[in-house]
Amino acid sequence: MTGGQIGTIIILVLCLILVAAVCVVAIKVRNKVRSIKREIQSISRQAFGTDDIAQGFRNMEREMEVTPKSVSGATSLYLPRIVKDFPDFHYDEMRSRSDALLTAYLNGIDSGTVPLTTEEGITSELKEKYALRIQNLKNHGMTEHFKNIRIHRTEIKQYRKTAGRCSVIFETSIQYYHYKMNGSAVAEGSKDRMEQARYNVEMVYIQDRDLVENASDMGLAMNCPNCGAPLPKLGAKVCAYCESPIAEFQIKVWNFSDVQERK
Repeated sequence: MTGGQIGTIIILVLCLILVAAVCVVAIKVRNKVRSIKREIQSISRQAFGTDDIAQGFRNMEREMEVTPKSVSGATSLYLPRIVKDFPDFHYDEMRSRSDALLTAYLNGIDSGTVPLTTEEGITSELKEKYALRIQNLKNHGMTEHFKNIRIHRTEIKQYRKTAGRCSVIFETSIQYYHYKMNGSAVAEGSKDRMEQARYNVEMVYIQDRDLVENASDMGLAMNCPNCGAPLPKLGAKVCAYCESPIAEFQIKVWNFSDVQERK
């Protein structure tokens, strides 16, 4: 056997060894990939009920689009306390006012309307906050839109009493299509993807203007419709000075002071 033949045989052996090594590595990689794929499928089945994790994420996104956000549901805790202080506080009526205000607030932003005039009983702070949001959008050449608004549920989240001031916070679960436009282009959000959201709407009752710390709250206190004297007691039914009935005016004292999205 010549030296050339021996060299050829060595090269062939080395090639065979190399091919075998490549095959071994390929088999290990394939097995590892299969193992990882099985693990992913197992995780996907446990999390989403499907072997396709990408489809699982798409299903989860669709589920999030249609599943309402939860609310605190503390109405049963706070309502008896509120009614004790305000016997003429009608929960259904106040909740309807809160829902109407929230809807009007979002629709106003959508249309770019200033000032907010679709609901009575709004504090100057809320009007200013609303107008500032619209102005900021205009300054950036943008518009913000809320379409197909639907309220799922509204409950009392909190009842607070401080010096001369009481407040009720409603928490609302709501859905809509939300997006921002820069000219004719969608800058944020989507026209086709529904969003679920939560909002807090606060109502305030100023019992004693002399005790409140916020100067703007002073103008919200209720006076007797007959003699003009300030009402000295929560939920008072008659004026302490002229004894005129004032219970029917109580609802006018509750003013909306804030609207805030809760993440």
